[in-house]
Amino acid sequence: MSNPRILMVEDDPSQIAICEGYLMKEPYEVSSVDRGQKAIDLLNTDCPDAIILDLKLPDMNGFEILSLISERQLPCEVIVITGHGSMNIAIEAMQMGARDFMMKPFNKERLITTLKNTFENQSLKRIVKTYQEEIDRHHYCGFIGSSLAMQRIYTIIDSAAESKATIFITGESGTGKEVCAEAIHKKSNRSKGPFIAINCGAIPKDLIESELFGHVKGAFTGALKDRNGSIRSANGGTLFLDEICEMDMALQPKLLRFLQTEAFNKVGSDKLENVDVRVLCATNKDPLQQVNEGNFREDLYYRLHVLPMHLPPLNQREGDMVEIANHFLKKYAGEEGKKFERFSNEVEAVFAVYPWPGNIRQLQNVVRNIVVLNTGDIVTPNMLPAPLDGLISKNSNVPQPVQPNITHSLPATPIQQSTPVSVLPTSIEAIRPMLDVERDHIENAIKLCNGNIPQASHHLGVSAATIYRKKNNWKE
Repeated sequence: MSNPRILMVEDDPSQIAICEGYLMKEPYEVSSVDRGQKAIDLLNTDCPDAIILDLKLPDMNGFEILSLISERQLPCEVIVITGHGSMNIAIEAMQMGARDFMMKPFNKERLITTLKNTFENQSLKRIVKTYQEEIDRHHYCGFIGSSLAMQRIYTIIDSAAESKATIFITGESGTGKEVCAEAIHKKSNRSKGPFIAINCGAIPKDLIESELFGHVKGAFTGALKDRNGSIRSANGGTLFLDEICEMDMALQPKLLRFLQTEAFNKVGSDKLENVDVRVLCATNKDPLQQVNEGNFREDLYYRLHVLPMHLPPLNQREGDMVEIANHFLKKYAGEEGKKFERFSNEVEAVFAVYPWPGNIRQLQNVVRNIVVLNTGDIVTPNMLPAPLDGLISKNSNVPQPVQPNITHSLPATPIQQSTPVSVLPTSIEAIRPMLDVERDHIENAIKLCNGNIPQASHHLGVSAATIYRKKNNWKE
């Protein structure tokens, strides 16, 4: 931390002078006020990094300021000083959030050491907070989900966004490949430039070249005027080529030449044009298999496959499906003027065990179907459309096992609710550490659910992401 700011709240001029003298050669910006209300006024507008607080002030007790800082959760550390202290007062101050407590008179070394430790602790808290935000993000540039699989994707995007290297995104249909491409663009230094997306499989092969490179007037029948293509439109920004493996083989050499030289010719023109474009591409197929089958040029594959990124299917994003479903529920309920607030526990259990072959796109359509065709505050099992309605027994709200060829199925029989048996220790020797008890309980729940962590998390009342984090900690 560079030049931390310190506010002294002290009415004794001699004490202020002593502290300022002690800190004269230290890298701190020191200011002072002699009244509690003046300190509160400053806190309302500009919070310092630390406060040296006298408890006995002319207009109020210093505990009032300490209480205000605690209630507002202001990002400053408080060091309490007083000439009329006791152990009880020190304990009370620390319980209210004070970083340290010093009795008057105190020496220079004690003050400097206390401030040094205070600012080191403050910096450490900020680092930890930043790290936690980075590894436990629930929303990220259009993505929703906090599973470990997605945390890895977020980290890759953060690392690769600033590079100009081509990123090859793979993943099943509906996993969010275009969202991923947009996230990379938003996180890059090209974020203020255009993001141009083109689906190579949706444009007829006799038009795709013109769509990419543009054409000049008279280049072919119907070319009535000059036209810029997607590459020119993306100058200074990002070009996203979706379903790249669908591109016509005859066009692939020209794309390769552009990637190597960053120059191209419009259709019907001999003029070479240069652009500054970062290229991202995606496919829902195995690109190397397409190379082996002769559908995709090997040299183009290796030119594009610089930074590969694979988006996990929804059924591998443990716990994310309910989080995503709740997002869509709020969105569509607002659009349709409905009052839906949440899903019932039974519906969440169904979401957790269904394999979602259509991934996020299928989940999105299911939630929209529910909102459009039903009314209520809570989504109940009877509102589920096919094929999810087949996972609920006609005589109960217990999710039933899916077909054998679908992964993540429920146990053949529902978990039976038995009479609780006391497992509390009956002697001091039998007391076990909480971490061991928690681990045994979680592992037993996973075992009862046949290894299905989303279902276990549902019964335990915690998120699947929490269980995964704990399992990783156990391995360390």
